[in-house]
Amino acid sequence: MAIIMWIRLILLLSACMLPLSVEAMVRHYKFNVVVKNVTRLCSTKPIVTVNGKFPGPTIYAREDDTVLVKVVNHVKYNVSIHWHGVRQLRTGWADGPAYITQCPIQPGHEFVYNFTLTGQRGTLWWHAHILWLRSTLHGALVILPKLGVPYPFPKPNAEKVILLSEWWKSDTEAIIKEALKSGLAPNVSDAHTINGHPGSVQQCASQGGYKLQVHAGNTYLLRIINAALNEELFFKIAGHELTVVEVDAVYTKPLKTDTIVIAPGQTTNVLLKANRATGKYLVAATPFMDSPIAVDNVTATATLHYAGSLSSTITTLTSLPPKNATPVATTFTDSLRSLNSKNYPARVPTKVDHSLFFTVSLGVNPCPTCVNGSRVVAAINNVTFVMPKVSLLQAHFFNISGVFTDDFPRKPSVVYDFTGTQQPANLRTNRGTRLYRLAYNSTVQLVLQDTGMITPENHPIHLHGFNFFVVGRGQGNFNPKRDTKKFNLVDPVERNTVGVPSGGWTAIRFRADNPGVWFMHCHLEIHTTWGLKMAFVVDNGEGPNESLLPPPSDLPKC
Repeated sequence: MAIIMWIRLILLLSACMLPLSVEAMVRHYKFNVVVKNVTRLCSTKPIVTVNGKFPGPTIYAREDDTVLVKVVNHVKYNVSIHWHGVRQLRTGWADGPAYITQCPIQPGHEFVYNFTLTGQRGTLWWHAHILWLRSTLHGALVILPKLGVPYPFPKPNAEKVILLSEWWKSDTEAIIKEALKSGLAPNVSDAHTINGHPGSVQQCASQGGYKLQVHAGNTYLLRIINAALNEELFFKIAGHELTVVEVDAVYTKPLKTDTIVIAPGQTTNVLLKANRATGKYLVAATPFMDSPIAVDNVTATATLHYAGSLSSTITTLTSLPPKNATPVATTFTDSLRSLNSKNYPARVPTKVDHSLFFTVSLGVNPCPTCVNGSRVVAAINNVTFVMPKVSLLQAHFFNISGVFTDDFPRKPSVVYDFTGTQQPANLRTNRGTRLYRLAYNSTVQLVLQDTGMITPENHPIHLHGFNFFVVGRGQGNFNPKRDTKKFNLVDPVERNTVGVPSGGWTAIRFRADNPGVWFMHCHLEIHTTWGLKMAFVVDNGEGPNESLLPPPSDLPKC
């Protein structure tokens, strides 16, 4: 009898433990933020890294897993880490942007980021969210489906992470510090990189690039991430077609293409069939810029290397789009659609509680100590965001007055021909720490309108804490009567970062089902630095499941 009861107890305990091991796990990682000397472009410089790696380590987890990352700051800079694209449902304290959801981790201190990947699977990434440290402080976050749940596309034989970035020979912190002092734009990067390597460039022909090893007949899932600070990129592999199956960790209808365009902050998963003869094929990342703005014109190169190919084999090359190839970029972007299947529906809000219209623009404000007596700034609805001295989330949670106001304008105060040639003569912007308040579970339609202030430009806008649906996009000024009728409310692509086209507009919709303070900003780092940012404050709903959790005990102090 005792033996039978013992067996029943073991079976009961096993049954209780099964959901933890199969359905959800707790994943522990440790990030030591340290300085390491790294050689690129035939010169060596110290860079800030995680665990001495560039790019940083990849975090692997499954949908619904809980991730705990202990970040220990061993460098002279304040540090914070953002988990780009993670919803952070009720756990905004772990989102990471410095002075928005937390005070930064000071030198010699540590903080444990604790979050659950609720209902998410796909490719996201992590990066520093303070100063310009993310130029080297970044890595991939791969969320696999739950055990036993297949991909909604043919299972690949293997998976590879492809991180695209930029490289400066100089110290990036010194570069932005000098730019802010002068009031002018910073120097562009010296090279682009693929998994941390520029490949052979003119100034350093001996430098090798990344090798993507493949076996003929196999299919590979490439998890492509644009971690560049300031540049959108084209990505292409010579002689091979790519099939897009996911963007920003959301499945899409399959899209066949030979070239993808990917903005800073975005991720794109593609299937690559190794269906060519044994050989070597060029892999390239090159900038996309359709405005008169200086960019780094150095193409990053890598090699798709078939097993059995001799090192002496000549690499098959490919033609690359010119940097101003707007039709290539537009065709790709407009072709993306949500999968919208039974298992992965596109729940597009059809009723709108808040209809917002935000202009994104550059400007010029007085600066007596700057080179020309003025500095370049950026703004949303002509408001240049001023960063607070304490975190906005703490001010919201603890009702600390005087830190922010919740009167961010829902539309610009002055209406004009936003994309026309005749721009306002006054380029000055207003300054303030102004937020827009949303009730829990309210729905938002936001039209993001580019302007010609100084120059039109493509702005990749990232919203923390939410995914959104890109229901419309066009050139010129948004016309609500004409353009709203063309919105796609059936299967629009779902993202967390979207490009506002140069001289055009993008419309998004989302549901404010996540209480807290959520940053929205341009993911061109220079524009964020100049003030092209704001935040939404989402109030608690009803009951604990619709309310922001209290802050963790080890939350960094300012």
